Amino acid sequence: MPTPEFILTLRERVGHELLWLSGVTAVIVDGEGRVLLHQRSDTGQWSLISGILEPGEQPAVAVVREAWEETGVRIEVERISSVVAGAPAAYPNGDRVQFLDIAFRCRPVGGEARVNDDESLAVGWFAPDDLPPLPDDQQQRLLQALKDDPAPYFVRN
Repeated sequence: MPTPEFILTLRERVGHELLWLSGVTAVIVDGEGRVLLHQRSDTGQWSLISGILEPGEQPAVAVVREAWEETGVRIEVERISSVVAGAPAAYPNGDRVQFLDIAFRCRPVGGEARVNDDESLAVGWFAPDDLPPLPDDQQQRLLQALKDDPAPYFVRN
């Protein structure tokens, strides 16, 4: 899915200024313990399934939507695994963003893993000990979701 319309509207008003956005990440683990990843079309990097919340959208609903849109897999949310503010980042066009990310541990309940939109080059299931390189923040989200501890991770002072 391209940049959400509400962000394009905001960008018309604020230009490249820093936008604080809410994001969701799905750590989807199948019955064999494999993790579903997709290779992003914008960077070529492998990544957990993630996306931006639309105004008024519930986070768990958004993560289910993102998983379907990007991979063709229907999921059920099991629990929140982490809530973390990311570092500010800039896109090649100069747009600046910072995300509050809510990560969810999820399980597949239907569909078949495939490239399902233009955001992905490839989609695949990977054993946790045989993952392609992931950005540090993605690795942290994955590690927290794979823990048996049901309490979500968050930064404490």
